[in-house]
Formats: sequence, C-alpha cells, structure tokens
Amino acid sequence: MHSFAPEIMLITILTLVIASDALANRLKIPSVFLLLTGSYLVYTYFKAAIPIDLTEHFTTVILFCIPLIFMGDALHLKFTDIKKHAWAIFYLAVVAVAFSIVAGAMLFNFGLFEGLTLGGYVALFAINMATDAVSVQSVLSRFKGIGHDIKVLIEGESLGNDATAVIAFFFIGLPWMLSGHIDPIHAAFDAVRVFFVSAIIGVLLGYGFYMIMKLYSDKRGELFSFIVEAYVAYLLGEELHVSGILTLIVAVVATKAWIDFDLDAEDSKRVKSFFRKIRLGAIASTSKERLEYIYEMAKEFGYIASVIIFFALAEMVDFHKLWEYRGEIIAMFLATTIIRALSMAKFALIGAKFEQIKPVGKEGWFILTFSGMKGALSIILVHLIPDSFAHKEMFEAVTIGVVVLSIFVYGITLWSYFTFFKREEERRLFR
Repeated sequence: MHSFAPEIMLITILTLVIASDALANRLKIPSVFLLLTGSYLVYTYFKAAIPIDLTEHFTTVILFCIPLIFMGDALHLKFTDIKKHAWAIFYLAVVAVAFSIVAGAMLFNFGLFEGLTLGGYVALFAINMATDAVSVQSVLSRFKGIGHDIKVLIEGESLGNDATAVIAFFFIGLPWMLSGHIDPIHAAFDAVRVFFVSAIIGVLLGYGFYMIMKLYSDKRGELFSFIVEAYVAYLLGEELHVSGILTLIVAVVATKAWIDFDLDAEDSKRVKSFFRKIRLGAIASTSKERLEYIYEMAKEFGYIASVIIFFALAEMVDFHKLWEYRGEIIAMFLATTIIRALSMAKFALIGAKFEQIKPVGKEGWFILTFSGMKGALSIILVHLIPDSFAHKEMFEAVTIGVVVLSIFVYGITLWSYFTFFKREEERRLFR
C-alpha cells in the first residue's frame, strides 16, 4: 500500500499557515505566536497529521529548509540601504555579536552552568545569540510606526548576526568545547578566513546568477534561479568548509544589488559606461513587477520552511526536561536579554557620536533590543552537536526554552508597545 506521508505533511503545514494567518488578522496579533502554539498542539494531539518522524530526519529537513529561510530574508535588502547603513549593520551583525558572545563566556567565572567548560560557554552563547528574521518580521510587519531605516537595521542585523554566530559556533565554540583547548590566534585567523572566503565566493556566485537571469524574461524562471542560487551557494560553502549560510546571504544580496543597479539606471537614465559593460546593461535582468512577485513567493517559501522547523521544535519539546533545567533556561534568557540590551545601548551611544552611524534614540534601542527573537537557526545549531557530548541534553533544553521565551516575551513586549502605547503614524526613526 502506498504511503501518503509527504502529502499529509504538506496539507498539515499549509492548513496551519492559512489558519494562523486568518486568526492572526482577526485577533490583530503576530501569526508566529499561533504558528508556534499550533505546531505543538498538532504534534501533541493530532500525530496522524505529522506522519513523518522529523527528529529522525532532522538533518535532511534542515538542509532543505535553510536556503529557503535565508533566501527570502536576503532578497528584502536593497543595495542602497546596505550602503547607507553599512557601518551600523556591520556593528550590529559582527562587532556586537562577537562582544556579546565574549560577555556571555565571561560568565564562566561565576559558574552559571555547572560543569560547563569555557569553550562550552562560547558555544552555548553563540547558539543563543543567533536571531530569527522570520519571527521578527512576523511581529514587526503587523505594526505601523516603524520607519524604513529601522527595518533595514533589523533585517540586516538578523542576517549578519546569524552568519557571525554560525562562524563563532563552528570554528571557535564547537571545536573548543569538544577538544577542551584551542589556539586563540589560529581560531581567530580561521574565523576571519572563513568570513572573507565565504564573502568572495558569494559575490562571484551572485554575479554569475545575475548574468544567467539575463538569458530569459520570466518571473517564474527568475524565482527558481534565486532558489537554485541559494541551494548552490549553501552547498558550495559547506563543501569548501567555509560558511554556507554566509555564502548564501552574500550571493543573494549580490545578485539583488546588480539587479538594483539595472532598475535604478532604468529610472535615472544615467548609466556609467564601465558598469554598463560588465553587467551588460542593455539586457534587462528583470523588472520591478516581476521582482515584486519574486519577493512575495520567496517570503512564502521561507515562511513554510520556518513552519517545518517549528514542527521539528514541537517534536523536541519535553516539558519534563524543560522543568528540570528551568533554572538554566531562565538564567540564559535573562543573560542574553541583558547582554543584548547593553549591546544595543552601546550602539545607540555610538550613533550619537559618529556620523557614520545614525542615532536611533531610546525608541530605537527598545525596538532593537526586543527584536532579538531566537528561532530556527538556534534549533539547527544545537541539534548539530554530537550526541556524545555530555551536556547536549542541557544545551537542547536551554536553547528550546530560550527560543520559546524570546518569541513570546519579546513578541508580546513589542506587540503591547505598538498596540497600546504608540499611536503615531509611520515615520523615520532616526533624528
């Protein structure tokens, strides 16, 4: 007899997405709350609706979902916005994350987690400093009063933050945690090497797929080109032992940047001859109308991929273990929240002193602090820790607890602020 498990799984996912969106619009709340709650309820009480063991096939599932999740987020960044806020995004996505992980590791001196080595602290905080762009956008997209610039910072920080956290985890925290020692100079150079090699590969792939898109003028073909690019970039980065996620992000952003050059030149009618030659400016890569279609479809693909990860999260939830490690979960949640708040405060102070980084003020600090929701990437990273690691159970319980708390506590905080306290129309956040 045939197995219809994939079809049933797809029906369940799409039904949950439809129901969550419809109910969220009725209740005026972010759909991510309903998705996370619904995933757990369906898994717990309607197991027949999820006939595939996601835990057993978790590695396969995440390899399928990662490119779709990050592709949709990367497509929303415009080159002009990245250029305008380059220093701010670099600080938030690289410097702030690195300092946050170091600050978390310093808690080793206070014995916050019993029996955990210094390398373990680095790995644990790298996992729990990775933010989730899908969850953040699900919450912020429902509210007015958030200017375009702050949205750019949040999107750029979410993507870059993830890439930095992955590099810190795989090339510093994980080997240090498993071996018990590490050469700090070698590890630092290795992390820098991975960053630059991943970026170079991403830029080259981005240009290559941009040129491929000039061969046809079809919105479906262009959408599939971005999907293929995301998977190729991720797989190539992983095969070359660099960061697949960073390679993917840079590749998609680079392709989108070249497309933005085309569209801006078309509007302004001012095209520099050199750039026109290297990008074959006479041949259009896409149009604004087709690009809007690509945005919407990429967002939906990423949304569905995130729901699959939520189902895997629901399957990993064990309330007995969460209660057993409740002290560690609360300690980790408070530590990451305080560290992020201090990091964003420092960013606000720097913005007030340097022209390269625009000041965000108190409101910007508040929004940036509570937009640090955790999600799919944290679950993925903690799952990739070898089963032989003595503290893996604690790592999983703490990470799952922090993910759930951050989505609900941060999300409800932002929802309450924009629903009950903020009444202004949408405006620019920066002074």
